[in-house]
Amino acid sequence: MAKTIKQISLFSENKPGRLAKVADTLGKVNVNIRAFTIAESGDFGIIRIVVDHPDIAHEALKKAGFTVSETDVLGIEINDKPGGLRDIAEIFSEGHINIDYAYAFLGRNQNAVLIVRVSELEKAVEFLKTKNLKLLEVGDLA
Repeated sequence: MAKTIKQISLFSENKPGRLAKVADTLGKVNVNIRAFTIAESGDFGIIRIVVDHPDIAHEALKKAGFTVSETDVLGIEINDKPGGLRDIAEIFSEGHINIDYAYAFLGRNQNAVLIVRVSELEKAVEFLKTKNLKLLEVGDLA
């Protein structure tokens, strides 16, 4: 499927040094982190990352002892202005597309980038294309 991004998710103990180990592991194989988020749940957490070389990252993290999975997510460029998130949320609502989770960061050219996981990825891609939204690939995040 075109215009999706591979996201790496890893399950990790919620204790000092775990994020450092993830970053060190990726640095040793020359993988650059483009975006990440951490969701904690008591003693454990889920680290979700978008990297420039997901296959290399997956293998390196697995070898380092992490429980790792890959998920296809969408990267969407949105206007970095008041109401930008509302505008994209309304588009998702109009298309009856549920957002499972999302995180955002400031991208190139002062535009915001929204990373979203949706339950019906193909449906979302096709609908969002009709709205002339800029769907990003990992290379667009450099």
